[in-house]
Amino acid sequence: MKYARDLAPALTNEQLGEQLYETLPWVKSITGKTVVIKYGGAAMVDADLREKVMGDILLLKIIGARVVIVHGGGAAINEALGHYDLPVEFKGGQRVTTPEAMEIVREVLVGKVNQELVAALNKHGAVAVGVSGSDGGTILAEQLDPELGRVGKVCQVNTDYLETLLENDYIPVVATVAQGTDGGFFNINADLAAGHIAAAIHAHKAIFLTDVDGLYADFADKTSLISNLTLDETEGLLRAGEVSKGMIPKLEACVTALKGGVYRAHIINGTTPHSLLVELFTSTGVGTVMHSTLESYEFDQHPHPVGAFASRLVETEEW
Repeated sequence: MKYARDLAPALTNEQLGEQLYETLPWVKSITGKTVVIKYGGAAMVDADLREKVMGDILLLKIIGARVVIVHGGGAAINEALGHYDLPVEFKGGQRVTTPEAMEIVREVLVGKVNQELVAALNKHGAVAVGVSGSDGGTILAEQLDPELGRVGKVCQVNTDYLETLLENDYIPVVATVAQGTDGGFFNINADLAAGHIAAAIHAHKAIFLTDVDGLYADFADKTSLISNLTLDETEGLLRAGEVSKGMIPKLEACVTALKGGVYRAHIINGTTPHSLLVELFTSTGVGTVMHSTLESYEFDQHPHPVGAFASRLVETEEW
């Protein structure tokens, strides 16, 4: 038998209550807003992590956020290609996708990974709907580079289907297979697809879950994590070639989103349990956030969003 005194928390009730109270401005800032979450990497492969991420996303929905999930599925695609003895090849960080491989990509992303994510969310009720980028012409693409085969670049995002799902209180879960301008299908980088979708639906935030804590000034130096960047600073890093290959599409996606009117773009480590909640509902956050305006950047320089700054946040509805 255990008594309450044996389960004493590290924080007192008053301290715990204060922490919960201080999330109020952050919760208010996201209620009623649209959030696009790019989901991939180890957080999607590991079943326990996936369960936690899905729970965090469900919590966002419960407090009133309109959530769109955009996912890839690199590990599952590699496994399937190996099963069919098809080569796995990358050029410039992009998967070479032959017509034969494209059939496997469609099968894996739309038929397997997408449905697994939808099922994980729908364990908590009928809250999610699986969407292929080709459904309702949601993502229209053309060939990016002949050397990459059926890899596409986004030409257009049709938001009608996504908006219908959101208005009916569903979470769209989007597999990044696009309808081609040539009548076929294209494989789209999930980061870039998420950036375009966030811009097209005028999302408030775009959040990219990855396998690292965020953007580092020097990846070898784990103390050099950059917590805040303006849009101009982000573009400057890309122009200077100071970004690792794996981070380039994520930053490019952030730039696309911010230029399209998204207020903030976040890169966080999806392998850290509940990093999504910590990033969104605390003053410190856990990853890298890029700001569309200098004003939003300056807001983050305040050490804690309570008191006068919280009042300003609520009154101006900048968030």
